[in-house]
Amino acid sequence: MNRPWSTTDPTRAYCTVRQRTEALAAPLGPEDQVVQSMPDASPTKWHRAHTTWFFEEFLLGSDPAYTPVDPSFRYLFNSYYEAVGERQPRPQRGLITRPTVDEVAAYRRGVDAEVIALLEHGPHQLLELGLHHEEQHQELLLMDAAHLLALNPLRPAYDPSGPHPSAPDGGAGGGWIDVAGGTIEVGHDERLEDVGFAFDNEGPRHAVLLAPFRLSDRLVTCGEWSEFIGDGGYRRPELWLSDGWAAVRSEAWDAPAYWRQVDGAWQVTTLAGERPVLSDEPVVHVSYYEADAFARWRNVRLPTEFEWEAVARDRWGCAAEQWSGAVWQWTASAYLPYPGFRPAPGTVGEYNGKFMVNQHVLRGGSCATPEGHSRPTYRNFFPPQARWAFSGVRLANDGNAAT
Repeated sequence: MNRPWSTTDPTRAYCTVRQRTEALAAPLGPEDQVVQSMPDASPTKWHRAHTTWFFEEFLLGSDPAYTPVDPSFRYLFNSYYEAVGERQPRPQRGLITRPTVDEVAAYRRGVDAEVIALLEHGPHQLLELGLHHEEQHQELLLMDAAHLLALNPLRPAYDPSGPHPSAPDGGAGGGWIDVAGGTIEVGHDERLEDVGFAFDNEGPRHAVLLAPFRLSDRLVTCGEWSEFIGDGGYRRPELWLSDGWAAVRSEAWDAPAYWRQVDGAWQVTTLAGERPVLSDEPVVHVSYYEADAFARWRNVRLPTEFEWEAVARDRWGCAAEQWSGAVWQWTASAYLPYPGFRPAPGTVGEYNGKFMVNQHVLRGGSCATPEGHSRPTYRNFFPPQARWAFSGVRLANDGNAAT
């Protein structure tokens, strides 16, 4: 998990993460940065301001003598922290045309100067959380930009080299990894000195009992998904959960997000612009409902998050199997607290725990995930109908089932 920064040098770590956000925003003009393409997405300008507000609120604001850059920013750029106070409704973040993009840039520079001065006295206890929080928003920034630009009829590129999951090096695999099952421990173990940072939802480490199972050694590809489409996958209600079939009908799904047919061939809009769908690449931008329907079509299933972790922790570095760096992988597990979970004390305790309902867990990491940000215990989560994340599929089956 080769992270390009370390909190052993807190100032350098802070500057590295903050500069990457600005580099990611650079290809987007002021007009791009203000628009909100749907209620679940946020404008780039808002991401830049919110991550700045986080450091101002939780690091600088811990000093009673600190004077905020602008008190109104506490309302405009708070995300969901009830203990902090009222906030701009999430679906209306795109209405915040003032402050301007330039003023948000100045806000970032001002807070950066204050934080760097603070770090001269040593690392702050919430610095590492703030840096990982900003890395999460770096991926969200790319997700939201991809959604926005895909709605443009010109389908412009964010960047010609924009990230997109590619086929693995060293072959496509296609086999199964057999696991005997039994009692295993999963989750972050804070007792180990070398495990590094983890969010509170990754623990406590605890034992689970697994029946024998099989996990695919590769991701589902676009070619396979095309076969699913061709076999009427989006027209066969027997393959779908009830809520999933309702989504297919109400949203008129007939392919993954950002796919369309041009002259009888599938095209996909990526951060690098529109191009043909490549059959050997991992499918991406599919919902949990679609992942589950595809698994039923293949007469298999999705893995639980514990099955996924049991295999991934020993094979994490196997690039050909793409445990990380291509797509987040839907699991069959609802996003729930681990036994003994307790939110962190104080306002930051709102970070994860209160979202443990109506969500499904994804594991791994995507082409848009910052280097070194993910790990085998990382629990990403989205609602089951979400498709704008860099989400894909790895299949599983029972250990005694023929496949």
